[in-house]
Amino acid sequence: MRPFLYVLPVFLAAFPFSPVLAETAAASEPATAQVAPAITVSAVGKRVLRDRVIASGLIAAIENVQVAPLIEGQPIEALLVDVGDVVQAGQVLAVLSKSTLELQKSQFNASLASARATVAQAEAQLLEARSTAEEAQRVTERTSALRQQGTASQAAADTAQSNAISATARVTVAVQSLEAARAQIALVEAQMANIDLQLSRTEVTAPVSGEITARNARVGSIASAAGEPMFTLIRDNALEVLADVAEADVMRLAPGQTANLRLVGPKTPLQGTLRLVEPVIGAQSRLGRARIAVDDESGVRAGMYVEAEILVAEHDVIAVPVTAVGSGPDGATVMKVTGESVQRVAVQTGIRDGGWVEILSGLADGDVVVTKAGAFVRDGDRINPVPATN
Repeated sequence: MRPFLYVLPVFLAAFPFSPVLAETAAASEPATAQVAPAITVSAVGKRVLRDRVIASGLIAAIENVQVAPLIEGQPIEALLVDVGDVVQAGQVLAVLSKSTLELQKSQFNASLASARATVAQAEAQLLEARSTAEEAQRVTERTSALRQQGTASQAAADTAQSNAISATARVTVAVQSLEAARAQIALVEAQMANIDLQLSRTEVTAPVSGEITARNARVGSIASAAGEPMFTLIRDNALEVLADVAEADVMRLAPGQTANLRLVGPKTPLQGTLRLVEPVIGAQSRLGRARIAVDDESGVRAGMYVEAEILVAEHDVIAVPVTAVGSGPDGATVMKVTGESVQRVAVQTGIRDGGWVEILSGLADGDVVVTKAGAFVRDGDRINPVPATN
């Protein structure tokens, strides 16, 4: 090989470079055409998208009912329910002592018997007074007749008249005594009714149906309406989520909207219904409050943490992948494919859901766009469209 290396420089010197030879060599090379890049594209089509509001909060009772004794000063003899028991409206929860009230009832029974005896005496006195008054009136009439005939003195007539007036006055007194005796009976009967009412209230009953969540009563303690209630229960065991909502989303919520509720433990979401949107925004937190009723309370407890997805709207709309939408100074844009070239088109977007975005204007059903707006394509570039697999 060494002799060849020595000969090559001599050959090149003898035959210098010629442009004609270069052009001939270039012409002999095969012509290569420019190849367009393969770019993934997606067709614009209709899809069901859901607009959701994300919120979180704690489960609480829709209504807590506190049970307090309706009478005070009586010791608690028995407690018939405990925390966690489900009770019905009217069910007896606790029993108070009745001994003092029963003793008072015995006293009132005696007072009632005495009042009735007094009424009987007053009625007898009234009969006697009326009889005496009638007799005195007859004597007065006879004496007056005899006085006119001249057989009776004026003194006798005056005495008879005076006796008649006295007898009439005694009738009035007897009537008043009878009324007083009857009023005493009414008073004692009212006191008896009050005692019977208090005796009935020695059984503390549930005002509504629900589940007992707290029991502060203790056997032997004195029942009192002041301080802590004897029992606390959840009315009808109805629970709700007190969900905190961003200020920007509060006005999108309305009662009746459905929600998916996710607890910390179970994977299967629960269902709920938005029942109330509070009209006040927190001054410090800048959060609103939505109350979501839990449809099935069997698997939840008050105090649990819940994440809620509130369904605001559900529409069948024209949508493209989220990756197909870019943003710029003029707003949202997509790279629309026309033939083998692309064109930047301004669009107006709406709902974003599950990797898809609603197109309100700028595209039509059946159009084709570049799947990834950030791909290496510019307005007017030629591409080799490759349909997306999903």
